[in-house]
Amino acid sequence: MTMPDPVPEPRTSRLAGTDVETAVERLGEAARSVRDELTERAAAATGTAADLLAVTAAMAADPALVSDAERRIRVDRLTPERAIWDAARGLARQLEKIGPPLSERARDVRDVRDRIVAELIGVRPPGVPRPDHPFVLVADDLAPADTATLDPEVVLGVVTSGGGPTSHTAILARALGIPAVVAVRGAEQIVDGEIILLDGGAGVVVRAPDPATVAAAQQREAARRAFDGTGRTADGTRVELLANVADPAGAQAATEAHAEGVGLFRTEFCFLGRSAEPAVSEQVAAYRRVLASFPGRKVVVRTLDAGADKPLPFVTSDGEPNPALGVRGLRTAVRRPAVLDRQLQAIATAADAENADVWVMAPMVSTAAEAAEFVAACARHGLSTAGVMIEVPAAALRAASVFEHAAFGSLGTNDLVQYTMAADRMLGDLATLSTPWQPAVLDLVRATCDGAAVHGRPVGVCGEAAADATLAPVLVGLGVRSLSMTPRALADVAAVLARVDLDECRRLADLALAVDDPIAARSAVRDAIRPVLTDLGL
Repeated sequence: MTMPDPVPEPRTSRLAGTDVETAVERLGEAARSVRDELTERAAAATGTAADLLAVTAAMAADPALVSDAERRIRVDRLTPERAIWDAARGLARQLEKIGPPLSERARDVRDVRDRIVAELIGVRPPGVPRPDHPFVLVADDLAPADTATLDPEVVLGVVTSGGGPTSHTAILARALGIPAVVAVRGAEQIVDGEIILLDGGAGVVVRAPDPATVAAAQQREAARRAFDGTGRTADGTRVELLANVADPAGAQAATEAHAEGVGLFRTEFCFLGRSAEPAVSEQVAAYRRVLASFPGRKVVVRTLDAGADKPLPFVTSDGEPNPALGVRGLRTAVRRPAVLDRQLQAIATAADAENADVWVMAPMVSTAAEAAEFVAACARHGLSTAGVMIEVPAAALRAASVFEHAAFGSLGTNDLVQYTMAADRMLGDLATLSTPWQPAVLDLVRATCDGAAVHGRPVGVCGEAAADATLAPVLVGLGVRSLSMTPRALADVAAVLARVDLDECRRLADLALAVDDPIAARSAVRDAIRPVLTDLGL
């Protein structure tokens, strides 16, 4: 499918006097429809996609935007689409004048504006299409926000006429486990409904392939994706291959992909799009639906990661000058400790009712003292395996102290990259900085693993870096012993690890750290295992 055309700016037009209240109601219905759809998609999404959709849903629910548009309908007698367009333009300009980080919300305002206008005039909304079947997405190029919201279970591949191998589209798609071929000459001639064959590893797109070519490709794909549910290197070193899960539907996808368990269970789906905290009983029921899919297997539950671009009115406060460096994750428990306490109660109750091996971890831990306090809070609820997310460079550098308390650690590479490189991962201009192949980031991965090893604690990766089949052996070589990813990437990662032994993983890690450029690091590793990648079609 192709990306929809941009939503056109409405013609300036006035209403007849009798149409004012009808126009106001139409606007309200369109805004509510957009809000509800985005909230639903945020709850079903994972990772960066969930974060971005939650922010946009919150903007759609902002009464200031719609109220201004309603005023313009009543006072200036504008059509609903013109009124929301002008109201959004005014709000976006205000945000841009304030400067970062609030100025970045102007993009969200325009996105909501376009969605509401599309709803009003009856055209395809902006962003990635949502048909009721899997598809290959064809576009000139994709904005970072569009790429991050791709669902690997629906978007089979991406073809663009613009960009390059180091563009944000290529980098983010690769991290999501979605085959992408960029800078394809003639891509703009591909039309909806056309059958194409996409080979992400070889960088080839074939239009109207014959049945024999399709059958051969499907046969190779089936053989390559045969994962028996146990991750290991060629010499038998165990590497747990787990799935990132955001809701019961995600749990089903993980079991179907033979995930060994869950390395990141995002609990935000219970909280997003709400004005009040869900009751403990509601949380218990939601958590049990996920835990029930993994009897006897590990499920790592992350406590609420609110704040920054995921504001929640009952946890966070407005007006922080720099939300990314503000009160988010575990830090919200300082101001609202009862929210965390009730969530831990719900997790413990759900764990007692099911047979999963439940581990719990806190996001945005920066110090050993925070780790100790969280572990103690978990212990009060009978949750004996309590760990931390390593997303802040300070925690990585002081890992030995942090792991005096934490039973395990999970590297959230998305934020670790962002904070290490001081680069918003959603800005296309910073795509070359925003990659886990940065030597400084790999240094912090090694520091974390070394610090954990002092106390015999396991370390995993649950950020999007875990889905990069080329990076996986490097992470293992640095000391990582579990990788959690989108279910679709499990088979590729398993296949690569099964072809390299632990000593080679260590050599690959040293190879990646021997250069100062992330692109050169990735190229050096790919060259070293090219026969493996070529054989697997990666």
